[in-house]
Amino acid sequence: MLDRLDQQPPDALLALIKLHDADPRADKIDLGVGVYRTGQGETPVFGAIKAAEAKLVAEQDSKAYLGPEGDMGFVHALMPYVFAGEPTRGGRIEGMQTPGGTGAVRLAAALAKRAGVTRVLMGTPSWPNHAQILADLGMELVPFAHATPDGSANLPALEAALAGAGEGDALLLHGCCHNPTGIDYTPAQWDQIAALLGRSAVLPIVDLAYQGLGAGMDEDAYGARKVIDAVPEALIAYSCDKNFGLYRDRVGALYIQTADGDALQRVLSNGHALARAAWSMPPDHGAAAVRLVLEDAQLTAQWLDELGQMRTRIAQVRAALGEAGMAGAIDLMPVARGHGMFATLPLSKEQIQALRTDHGIYMAGSGRINIAGLTMGNLPKFVEALAAVSAEALV
Repeated sequence: MLDRLDQQPPDALLALIKLHDADPRADKIDLGVGVYRTGQGETPVFGAIKAAEAKLVAEQDSKAYLGPEGDMGFVHALMPYVFAGEPTRGGRIEGMQTPGGTGAVRLAAALAKRAGVTRVLMGTPSWPNHAQILADLGMELVPFAHATPDGSANLPALEAALAGAGEGDALLLHGCCHNPTGIDYTPAQWDQIAALLGRSAVLPIVDLAYQGLGAGMDEDAYGARKVIDAVPEALIAYSCDKNFGLYRDRVGALYIQTADGDALQRVLSNGHALARAAWSMPPDHGAAAVRLVLEDAQLTAQWLDELGQMRTRIAQVRAALGEAGMAGAIDLMPVARGHGMFATLPLSKEQIQALRTDHGIYMAGSGRINIAGLTMGNLPKFVEALAAVSAEALV
């Protein structure tokens, strides 16, 4: 029966990695893979994480299962940074560990489906795996435009989508550092979104995957906090893969808010059952390291400092792109106004291919670039290449 399966297309980003690695040019630039890089092109392990891992190796006395809920010490230690104030909102919020932010999104969607959600509203473009997860679960995706041509978030499109939605629908939102556009809702827009959801029967699902890499820890959580304070029920998918540099350890959490504590326990029991069927138990090592960081004031301060350095470097690259202004026909000012690691450039597939072939610059076929792949050293080459390919298109 396995012979009946159709060949699936290869993952485009994985193919891009191989093409970049095989390119012999010394000045090639990789803007495709979505991981943070330093000004030297490295993806480092946080010093705070290394210290926590050393402590974990020295003191951990068992590798026994933790259960489908995972390391609840990790889940609870993270909550003040996600929610602020009284994190449980009077016993209405609880969480569980997941394999990365992807696991959290998958579990959120599966839980919403089990609760009766059949349609999910989502601004597009979005992270490609969002649509793949919803399709795999048999849920209908209802797209609306996330951004406007001037590089701002398209609130009217969201409002129109919500106006046609109700019970049985969910709204999937990026909490901050939108992937792939880097275009976030402003605080004032988040206020409006929260008010709209407060008057709606639509279930909010917030994917908070990049907290701390945009404007700051509190600033990046503003939208998620406004939403949960406005609605009785919400799902928050969280990733530590980026802001703790734990990509390969797959560290995430799903937080659930319900109208009361009794409902919360019922929903959690369903979350645990779904997790048990999907991955049984989440991986422990990375989450345990995060817990140790957050339990130690000195390590917490070190982590926040390291995260701040990442945020500053990303902001510096964006500012430098803004100072470049126009690269031929490409306006880089919207990139300068964005947040986080990603931006999407208005390039044709032919222009993207020309960047790769003629200039050794690798990016996703959608025009998404990883800002952290740029440095003050290679940025002039990137701007010149953009100008060249856009000029060629005008000829």
